[in-house]
Parts: sequence; C-alpha cells; structure tokens
Amino acid sequence: MTSEHWRQIEQELHRLNDIEQKVLGQFLRRQRTAYDPSKRVEPFGDRVADKVAAFGGSWTFIFMSVFMICAWMAVNALISKPFDAYPYIFLNLVLSCLAALQAPIIMMSQNRQAAHDRLDMVHDYEINTKAELEIVALHTKLDEIREQKWAELVKLQEEQLVLLTKLSPPQAQ
Repeated sequence: MTSEHWRQIEQELHRLNDIEQKVLGQFLRRQRTAYDPSKRVEPFGDRVADKVAAFGGSWTFIFMSVFMICAWMAVNALISKPFDAYPYIFLNLVLSCLAALQAPIIMMSQNRQAAHDRLDMVHDYEINTKAELEIVALHTKLDEIREQKWAELVKLQEEQLVLLTKLSPPQAQ
C-alpha cells in the first residue's frame, strides 16, 4: 500500500465515533463483543427498588391494599373505642405516606430500567457493527478464494489447450 492509502485509512479511522473504534479494535484483535447481561452487578438499592416496583405494580398489592383498608374501616366501625374514627384521618396519613415513599422508588426503578435499555441499545449496536464487519470480511475472503480458483481454472484450461495442440495432428495446408 502506498502512503496515500495509509493516509486515507487514517483519516477514515479518525472519523469513527468511540463505539465504532472500540468495535473495530475488537474485530482486529478477534475479541468478543457480546457479554452476558445477567452477569451485571446491581447495587443493593437498585435491586430493592425493582422488587418494590414489581410488588407495588401487582394485583397482589392491590388486593392486599383493598383488604387492609376494608379491615381497618371494619375494625374501627365495630369496636367500642375506635383508634381511628370515621373520617379515618390516620388511615389517610398511612396511605399518603405509602404513596409518598412508593412513587420515588418506582421512579428509581424506571430510571434504572431506562439506563439498562440504553446500555442494551449500545451493546446491540456494537454487536450489529461487528457482525457487519465479519460479514464484509467473509465476503472479501470468499471473493479472494473465488479469484484464486478462477485463476487456477484458467491455468488448467491453458495447460489443456497446450496438451490438445500437441495431440492434434498437424494440419495440411
């Protein structure tokens, strides 16, 4: 290759973004791009937020909440000296506190899931880019093999023509 070719390659390499440079480096060193997302180490708080969000968004939570509210009202209506009389102000406070704590935890879980989705998107892009490079490399190798075989066929044909001319009797003029 001439120095002009190397200069053009260098210019093209500088135009690649960080992800593309990373993938190209992995491709050239024959390193794997894929990784197992289940092996991610999650902070304890993130795992708790996921569990709370999963439970808080379930039918089990809804049924338990309705049962507890009904039980609270029934107990306070049936006992002679209720600990939380009719407008159920204490129940209201408990439910408000639950909502105030549950909402940010669910939002943390959603934000973490969005961050995971972004990482997965970048990872998918890296995998697809590397797959494209591998496909291009395979096409190049197949083209080289085809050209080599074609040259061998042409050479064999030339040898056969030489043999045929030796075998055929001279033509009378």
